[in-house]
Order: sequence, then structure tokens, then C-alpha cells
Amino acid sequence: MTTNEHEPEHELAIAATGLRKAYGDRTVLDGIDIRVPAGTVFSLLGPNGAGKTTAVNILSTLIAADGGEARIAGHDLTAEAQAVRAAIGVTGQFSAVDSLITGEENMLLMADLHHLPRQRGRQVTAELLERFDLTEAARKPASTYSGGMKRRLDIAMTLVGSPRIIFLDEPTTGLDPRSRHTMWQIIRELVSGGTTVFLTTQYLDEADQLADRIAVLNGGRLVAEGSPEELKRLVPGGHVRLRFSDPAVYERAATALRETTRDDEALALQIPSGGSQRELRAILDWLDAAGVEAEEMSVHTPDLDDVFFALTGNPVASTDKETVR
Repeated sequence: MTTNEHEPEHELAIAATGLRKAYGDRTVLDGIDIRVPAGTVFSLLGPNGAGKTTAVNILSTLIAADGGEARIAGHDLTAEAQAVRAAIGVTGQFSAVDSLITGEENMLLMADLHHLPRQRGRQVTAELLERFDLTEAARKPASTYSGGMKRRLDIAMTLVGSPRIIFLDEPTTGLDPRSRHTMWQIIRELVSGGTTVFLTTQYLDEADQLADRIAVLNGGRLVAEGSPEELKRLVPGGHVRLRFSDPAVYERAATALRETTRDDEALALQIPSGGSQRELRAILDWLDAAGVEAEEMSVHTPDLDDVFFALTGNPVASTDKETVR
């Protein structure tokens, strides 16, 4: 059961219940529920082999589930598969770009596959090539493109059919930092235009930057779901670290502050804290009252790395999804 379970069905771009998939005696998806509001980014996280790509393949009609049901863009996944395909676009882990032909020819081929009239296909191709900063390279073989350019072309090809929902399966794997940030901006622009994005990624900072909502998949089950900030609050360990240069001041601070962990070698104190303004003000008030001043003050709050490792470190540690409310 999820926090957005009561959203009207027509506002959900993706609504899946009890999806199951097994290969032989290996269960890949063990009855997962997914609900994605239209016009948002939903990110599915999980370790390698967790079933992320299997979920994408099922929801994009590439493979059949063994059980469960789903509606994509309002269409039944099984009974209206063709209507689902008309509403979605898929960019997989491996580029669909044909390196033997030019970028423009790749785009025109997609236009033909979508049965666009010739003039309309050329218009859409030109617009998308310009939008993705590929006009200059359009008539060069795709084999000459950098990894980032190929990825941009891949997504441009996906957009030829004007999909309402896009599945991006690890879209920035192998890209350099600059290309990754360019891809992030493209995804943000798509969503601002009303497109729904279903994103799988191994990069936790990517999910943190882009996702409105994140689900963590482990051992075939969704073990947690929430916004990035909500998920971070599931994991304890936030603290404020104070470092001092004077041993005497350090001792006075250690005496004045409650519930501190000492690091005598570094002359540092660690105080449990969620990092809120109220907690930081209280710590500063305590320091002022004690007449001491810290050399440095830093705040650490759990990040998605902490959440990911806490939830997936032991594949059998959790059998029920913890949903943030």
C-alpha cells in the first residue's frame, strides 16, 4: 500500500498491482505495486539483478508478467497493448542508435516506423535534432558521435512519436559528468512539458536530483517508497560535527553539550541531529551559554547512499514495504 494509493485513476500515468515475474525457480518480481502520477519522475532503485529492467520490460509490453495487472496511460497493459505502445517511449540500457547511418537518418527511420507523413517526419526530425543540439552533427555517421551525443540521439528518437510516458532504463550509464548533467536537464524539460518519466538508475545522486518519488527494489520486493527527503528520514545517523583548535575549549564544550560523541584526537564532538534550524540554533545557544566557540561546524544528514545500503545490504532483511506517510 502506498501513500498515493488514493489518487484518482485518471491522474495516474502508471498503475500496477501485484506484478510478478519468475524465471524457473528464481523470482525476479514478487508482487510489486507501482503508482506514478502523470507529469512526474518516478525512480526505481535497486542493486544489480534486483529486477529493475524486468519491471520496465513488463510495463512497456516487451515481456509478459506472470501475474498482476497494470494500466499505462489509462490502457490495460494486457488487453490494450497496442494502445499502451502508442502512448509510451522506451530508452533502454543499450542504445537503439544505428551507428552505420547518420543521426538524421536514424530519426527519419523512427518517423517512418511511427507512420508519420514524409513532410511531418522531416519537420519533427529537424525540431528534435535542434532541441538536442545535434543539428550540426545530423548528417555525420552516428559512429562518430560521443557517448553523450548518442544518448541524446537515443532519447530524441524516442520522442519522435510524442509519447506521454517515457521509460528510461539507466540512461546515463557510462556517460561523463558533463553529459550526465546535460541528460538531467533534458529529463527536467520533458517533465516540465507534462511528460511522465519512469527512471531506473544505479546513480543515487541522479534519483535524488530528478525523482519526485523513489521506490527501492530488493529481493523482488519494494522495500521502501517515498520522496527523496522522506526516504532519507528512514535512516538514523544525522549529526552535527564541531571541531575545536584549543583542547581547553574542546573540554568545556564537551561538558556543556549533551549526548555528544568525542573524538579526542581530532578535538571534535559529534551531536545527534536531524539538521533542522531549531536544532542548530539550540546547539549554538548551548555554545554561547558555555562561552565557547567552535573552529568548524558541519552538518551531516543521511543521503540516498545511506538509505540504499541500509535497505539492500541484506537481501532478506525486509519482507514488507515501508511506505512513508
